[in-house]
Amino acid sequence: MYVNADFAQRASITSEQYQWVASPQGGVERMMLDRLGAEKARATSLVRYAPGSRFPPHEHPGGEEILVLSGTFSDEMGNYPAGWYLRNPPGSSHQPFSREGATIFVKLWQMPPDETRQVRVDTGDPAAWRREEEGREVCPLFSSAGERVCLQRLAPRQVLPLETARGAELLVLSGEMRLDGQAYREGSWVRLPVGESPEIAAGDAGVTCYLKAGHLATVTEAR
Repeated sequence: MYVNADFAQRASITSEQYQWVASPQGGVERMMLDRLGAEKARATSLVRYAPGSRFPPHEHPGGEEILVLSGTFSDEMGNYPAGWYLRNPPGSSHQPFSREGATIFVKLWQMPPDETRQVRVDTGDPAAWRREEEGREVCPLFSSAGERVCLQRLAPRQVLPLETARGAELLVLSGEMRLDGQAYREGSWVRLPVGESPEIAAGDAGVTCYLKAGHLATVTEAR
């Protein structure tokens, strides 16, 4: 299965375009943002857990990155309410579930095989944020030679300086983002190809967004 599989092109999906499809596990639905392959594939998705739903124990050979958007996501290591960022390295395993229901942003099979760090960040903790010189607020989530992941909080109409030489992805968490003048509201996802340098700014009410940059340089166009 191929969804937004040409990484040389800009891709975007707004919340009005969501099409939820059932996963192999009952009570769990997915909104596919991009995907290269079948059930075990390089994929970026929104995943929605109905209350009481769960997955059996399973491994993540290519790693797993999660941002909890609503509800509470759980596994045997703990309970993670909205705002938690989780990173499980290649070879890790768990048994996820949600008692109350949850929606999460998930990236699978997108880590180098030698990555070993397990990350847990509560982005709702004010201590996790810092103020940059431009006045932006940033919550660092992960950084390596190949990628940088963070949350960005911009004041109304504030510009986001973004180096896109190695590609980037953004997910609008609240407010509105304007990209080359086009508005993207809460729930919108945008993938910018390597080398593209659009003008990105917050809307009239500001914006908070997930930003991942640098990770697309090694991704080739799907054939």
